Amino acid sequence: MTTSNQPDSSLSARDAETGGQMTFFEHLIELRKRIINSLVSVLIGAMIGWVVAPHFVNWIVKPMTDALKAAHLEPKLVYSHPAGLLNLLITLSVYLGIVIASPWILYQIWLFVAPALYKHERSAITGFLFSTVFLFLAGIAFGYFVSLPYVLRFLISFQGPVVPLINVDEYFDLILLVLLGLGLVFELPILIFFLSLFGIVTPKFLMNNFRYALLVIAILAAVLTPTPDALTMLAFMGVLTALYFVGVGVSWVVVRRRDRRLAPATEAR
Repeated sequence: MTTSNQPDSSLSARDAETGGQMTFFEHLIELRKRIINSLVSVLIGAMIGWVVAPHFVNWIVKPMTDALKAAHLEPKLVYSHPAGLLNLLITLSVYLGIVIASPWILYQIWLFVAPALYKHERSAITGFLFSTVFLFLAGIAFGYFVSLPYVLRFLISFQGPVVPLINVDEYFDLILLVLLGLGLVFELPILIFFLSLFGIVTPKFLMNNFRYALLVIAILAAVLTPTPDALTMLAFMGVLTALYFVGVGVSWVVVRRRDRRLAPATEAR
């Protein structure tokens, strides 16, 4: 009797650890639920974004108007389509809605993934899911306050017999590319965390290949800060290098915890 109950108790302990098993159709139903919840949150966020979008337009165009003032040009942006400003407000509302809803979307992703994870993996990933939002916003802030002003002043500095007439739609595409690009670049520690979690990279691997990482960082700095100012490029490289070493530290913590977990099993053999 006792012997026959041992496998059942072991199975239930594993189910409690991993959250149990779901069928294929249960996965589909759960995925559908999480997608609907995420879309509803984006819709609500976009409604909030529509209210604050006019204020954000002033915030977005400020780096451009400052660059035009520095070049002694008229600090105005234009739109060439009758619905140009309306389209900008709608687009901006959608992006603001995604940003506002991002914590809830990450929480929905977490609810979908969590049942397939062990308890120690859940506790580790929870903090880094919220760190994703923080690092993304930090990248946007760095781009807006540090990188973007230098980029715009550099681009406006090319003057000749013509003067720039900045279209607000094209300017919005440019600023979106720069800010989103920097937001994604600042996710480097999160990327390293997941690569380390699945055993793809280790701290030793990252340190041994630092010279290649530094080359990639230099290329990114040259692309995202296309100015002749070497100090600005070095400052940008310094930030990315610091993020890389933060990722190395994160990888060390992940590998150390994994080794501690596997140590008792290795000793038992």
